[in-house]
Amino acid sequence: MLSKKTKYAIKALVVLGKNADQPPMQISKIAELEKIPKKFLEQILLDMRNAGFLYSKKGAGGGYALNKDPKDIYLVSIMRITDGPIAMVPCASLNFYHRCDECHQETSCGIRDVFVEVRDATLKILTETSIADVIAREGHLII
Repeated sequence: MLSKKTKYAIKALVVLGKNADQPPMQISKIAELEKIPKKFLEQILLDMRNAGFLYSKKGAGGGYALNKDPKDIYLVSIMRITDGPIAMVPCASLNFYHRCDECHQETSCGIRDVFVEVRDATLKILTETSIADVIAREGHLII
């Protein structure tokens, strides 16, 4: 399941992507627009800044803005920053691999085999979908 932290990070980056031609946005404005608790959003935006997706400006007219083009920020990166592994079981993870304690023979584990396929399908979508793609989808979904 997608964590609130990841969902809020994506929502914030989408707002900033939609306003990429505007001055930096204040945290309070993003929080208000997307109904995200401000304190929680502060930590999320700090994580996104530390990952190089955002820059911040202090003082009057300050706030956060994208440091990269929305087409260059992929959902897989956001999820790994906010939640860590993409795989649903640790033995199927590419970047956060950990052998399952209860597993006797990993190479013949049917559960692992299925969840490696789930991971691969999920990664395909997440590595091909950028913030720009999410913004474009929203444009098509509005009735």
